[in-house]
Amino acid sequence: MSVSMTAPARRELVEALRQRYAAATREEKVGILTEFASVSGLHRKSAIRVLNAEAEPESPIKRAGRPRLYDQAVQQGLVTLWEASDRVCGKRLKALLPVLLTALEKHGHMAVDPAVKTALLTLSAATMDRLLAPTRLVASARRKSRGPSRLRRKMPLRTFADWGGARIGEMEMDLVAHCGTMNAGSYVSSLVMTDVVSGWTECAPVVVRSRELIVDTVERLRQALPFALLSLDTDNGVGFVNEVLVEYCAKHGLGLTRSRPYLKNDQAWIEQKNGSVVRRMVGYARLEGIAAGQALGRLYTASRLFVNFFQPSFKLAEKRREGSRIIKRYLAPATPAARLMAAECIPSEVKARLKNLGDSLDPLRLLDEIRAMQHHLAALARGERMHTPVVRDSGLTEFLAGLALAWKAGEVRPTHTLKPRPARTWRSRKDPFEEVWSEITIWLEAEPDQIGVELFARLQRAYPGRFPDGQLRTLQRRLADWRLTAASRLVFRDLHPQPPVQT
Repeated sequence: MSVSMTAPARRELVEALRQRYAAATREEKVGILTEFASVSGLHRKSAIRVLNAEAEPESPIKRAGRPRLYDQAVQQGLVTLWEASDRVCGKRLKALLPVLLTALEKHGHMAVDPAVKTALLTLSAATMDRLLAPTRLVASARRKSRGPSRLRRKMPLRTFADWGGARIGEMEMDLVAHCGTMNAGSYVSSLVMTDVVSGWTECAPVVVRSRELIVDTVERLRQALPFALLSLDTDNGVGFVNEVLVEYCAKHGLGLTRSRPYLKNDQAWIEQKNGSVVRRMVGYARLEGIAAGQALGRLYTASRLFVNFFQPSFKLAEKRREGSRIIKRYLAPATPAARLMAAECIPSEVKARLKNLGDSLDPLRLLDEIRAMQHHLAALARGERMHTPVVRDSGLTEFLAGLALAWKAGEVRPTHTLKPRPARTWRSRKDPFEEVWSEITIWLEAEPDQIGVELFARLQRAYPGRFPDGQLRTLQRRLADWRLTAASRLVFRDLHPQPPVQT
């Protein structure tokens, strides 16, 4: 039996048993020894030596600890010198101390006692750091790092280099904020999940960043996936690093990892989809409220099929460095659905369902639905309140006819259309030909075929030094406006009646 006793308790027990053990018979000694060994935890031989030893006389002087070599005066002087050195480290302060102390005494800033000065000069660099440690802790006002929290220890790190040999079903997840230019208040976010191997992407709106709502959205997306979800890799935001998501993944047997803070390349696949899918479809405007969340959900319902079945993407096959060059080789572009149907780990019945779904989809109708919801989201972002457009059952003749000429309008996505600039109707500077324009008009009416160069040369001859050569282009623009007005009067003569001639 091994029992742990403190040293004072053992000494008291020995003092109580020593006299009794010395006066006992052989049989009594055996009983006392057995009892003492079981209580103290000592071996029987050690117990015999302890009980047979003579009692040590109690020393009247208690043992003191190691004496302090440097008292409060030395420590205070060291703090002052440390501040005067602009808070250098102990090794640098050790080398600086003789010079600094001499300079401060020379200029009358310090008058150090000889004993204190000797103690300061004999301090080692390590002792200086030890004496300055409490002062530095208060002066720096920095909290000691607590290391990873309990939740983060449940979510191991996964870097970009750890994705070798990834399987279908291992997905990265992120939240995209639709907050506009101000990350404050309540706004809608998009929960995005993408498969690392196939590129299959799922998006869903999150009206508020609630942990429970995020987990419910993850479960809804998991049910919609055409393959089994194996693991999730997230960033370090509070929307993902919480007990709700950890318990959800543990309940469903899902792996849960996280990227390194402030290193977005660890989540390169999801960051690429955030730009090519979410930002490309939705833009950067601020979206708020239930109406925006419903419109965003309807947009993602159409874009999910359009992106995964009709948007091929590249996939990196090889990357190597040759000197200063980085050479990348990509596989042939393929859609996420095509990659799933070519994968050996996907069951044949799932491949058949994917093929039937792809054959039944109309890409033009999906694109029309995407454009309609983009118009609706753009209106909501401008502050307009309007009814959600209904799904059109009629043909797409009008939409198809507009595709041929859509390029002339520039940007066709309403969520990316910029506000048109107002037409410029004012002058930045005074018209240099304002005072002589009536004279120029007489010349033009007399000879309408005159060109701007000829008129400008005539002006320079008539008014020497008044019109520099740089004003030729201004005269040519004025001349073009006059010709346009004159041509309009000729074509629409009845709309511009001539004033009566005064006789």
